[in-house]
Amino acid sequence: MKDTDRHPSVEVIVEDFGGKGLVARITIDNRRKLNVLGAGLIQRLTAVVCSLQQEEKVRVAVLTGAGDRAFIGGADVNEMAELSPGPAREFISRLHDACAALRNLAVPVIAKIDGYCLGAGLEIAASCDLRIASEGSTFGMPEVRVGIPSVIEAALLPRLIGWGRSRELMLTGRQLAAEEALAWGLVERVVPPGDLDASLDEWVQAILEAGPRAVRLQKALIKEWENLSLDQAIERGIDAFAEAFKTDEPRALMTKFLKRQ
Repeated sequence: MKDTDRHPSVEVIVEDFGGKGLVARITIDNRRKLNVLGAGLIQRLTAVVCSLQQEEKVRVAVLTGAGDRAFIGGADVNEMAELSPGPAREFISRLHDACAALRNLAVPVIAKIDGYCLGAGLEIAASCDLRIASEGSTFGMPEVRVGIPSVIEAALLPRLIGWGRSRELMLTGRQLAAEEALAWGLVERVVPPGDLDASLDEWVQAILEAGPRAVRLQKALIKEWENLSLDQAIERGIDAFAEAFKTDEPRALMTKFLKRQ
């Protein structure tokens, strides 16, 4: 099928990963427009991610853009150019809902980035738990260049890269190459395009080899830490540690570990 014949879509495939567990692979496909997000695609993405909350056997999710030109090239400027204040609030609130769905998903979400990751795309990526990018990928927050501020989950950026670098990205709109994004801490790994899938699967395999309940507890705890003081975060960690022992998972995995010694 030619790219021009494709209708924008968000597809999810849930597959078994070598008998170790289920992986949900989510693909945003608007490749003829660099996978930019219009209102319809945003709502579809939110619905797909929320549907995975009900899949107890899914252990990890991978989010990517179709093709090799873009992860997500931003929000659809054609749509935004026609907005007035009321619809603008609704549009950006829906984009926040998509980001929140990723952050609230009980299992880790990995952003697989190959190409442009701009504006809304970087907000989506920042909402994921881990980010891996190909060497040719490009990152940026160019909103001020089209007359709007960077908002919603752009607020996550200072936690990832610090206030100074966040200001530079958002006030100037400049773009970063993948290696600079790695040096800044915007992504966790950068690899040649041909190694992207294999390197991603190393993370997937590591997560699948961990305790399923422990991973869910860990993701939830990390998110809680964002809004707690240090003392509160430590206390909440004690609660999570005790909660882990409500099932036999710690005993089973510790026994397996001890048998290898």
